[in-house]
Amino acid sequence: MTQSMNLNWHKCQGEVWCNFNAVNLDHNHFNNTEGVYIIWHGGTNPKVVYVGRGNIRERIREHRQRTDIQEYSRFTLFVTWAKVAPEFQEGVEAYLASYWKPKAGIKHPTAEYIAVNSPWHSEG
Repeated sequence: MTQSMNLNWHKCQGEVWCNFNAVNLDHNHFNNTEGVYIIWHGGTNPKVVYVGRGNIRERIREHRQRTDIQEYSRFTLFVTWAKVAPEFQEGVEAYLASYWKPKAGIKHPTAEYIAVNSPWHSEG
């Protein structure tokens, strides 16, 4: 049986999705923030570009330098993240990557999926 958990996906001030290239990574909110994140592009046909896990501040900083992610910035890139304990991150990442099929990066096919709620579907 697949595990599942409900995540609290973060938005930026004003309850709007955070701009991937503009979110202030120096903000105290990111101090010791570990978990999973989703990068996607907007536009008329939005798509998930990358799914990842780890230290949110460090990983977003690294990803801002990646051309395979930035090539989608013409549509405006957004990011959301959720705190997840380290022992569950790989399973959550594997589930999200399998579900959303991101345009860049790889998933971890050996991890047992941990199903989570989508950031784009309203809570029930």
